[in-house]
Amino acid sequence: MSIRLPDSATQPSSVSEKRMSRPNGPPGPGGPGGPGGPRPPRRPLPLDVPVLSTLRTKRVILASASPRRLTLLSALPLPTLEIIPSTFAENLDKETLDPFAYVSQTAMEKTLDVYKREVDKDLLFEGTKGGTGNYERRELGIVIGADTVVVSPSGQILEKPKSEKEHFAMLQALRDGPHHVLTAICVMAPRDDLRVPGYKLETHVEDTKVVFDKTMTDEFLWSYVRTREGADKAGGYAIQGVGGVLVEGIEGSWDNVVGLPVRWTLRLIEKVLSPDPDEIGSEDEFFEM
Repeated sequence: MSIRLPDSATQPSSVSEKRMSRPNGPPGPGGPGGPGGPRPPRRPLPLDVPVLSTLRTKRVILASASPRRLTLLSALPLPTLEIIPSTFAENLDKETLDPFAYVSQTAMEKTLDVYKREVDKDLLFEGTKGGTGNYERRELGIVIGADTVVVSPSGQILEKPKSEKEHFAMLQALRDGPHHVLTAICVMAPRDDLRVPGYKLETHVEDTKVVFDKTMTDEFLWSYVRTREGADKAGGYAIQGVGGVLVEGIEGSWDNVVGLPVRWTLRLIEKVLSPDPDEIGSEDEFFEM
């Protein structure tokens, strides 16, 4: 049996038509973006501090292929940021170095690797200036390197998992108790004088305590392993992604767990570019520039 609806039920009312229709042309008065209406949100202005202004005409190199570090570092207005990954093997002996020494030395080696390669290229360029090319190479400003490791509750250094089985075992170990995420930052810059070794180098290791939710089941951990999100990350999880569900709480810097503590990165940039590191003031003075 078919039921015929009244004509008024099959056709929209004039009120409905007015609500559903989209006006053509510019916004009317009082509408979003129109005269008298709310203005669209403005983008924040770039951070304007003297230390970053000195780098506007120089090369700033991130010695890492990590997209997470690039995203974090992009918060600073570094207009000439280049990505040149380190070729350092990262094969230091974990048995003879404690976690702080291991991550610090690895970050320095990665930064030195890129710095030396770029200085060699600069020297080669200087020696071929008489050629026919018109290419101009900008002056090297700074090289920023970093390394992140996770230290298990038992004190074991954890880097990227090499298999799904190892990945699952990592997450189980981290669930058992609080662990620490260590990120070492290294910033290098050429010296203006002739003092050996010809460059300045500043480092810092940031430590963040992380606590996993102990109620996470093995089935859930396996499910996370299979997402592959943490397969390329130290400790096997990404706090900024789905892996954040594993975390009950942290003590310390969140961006350190992601892979680069930006506050300390900016502080090291300021220190390495200072003409006299002994004149660096307190942390409060630094942020009052």
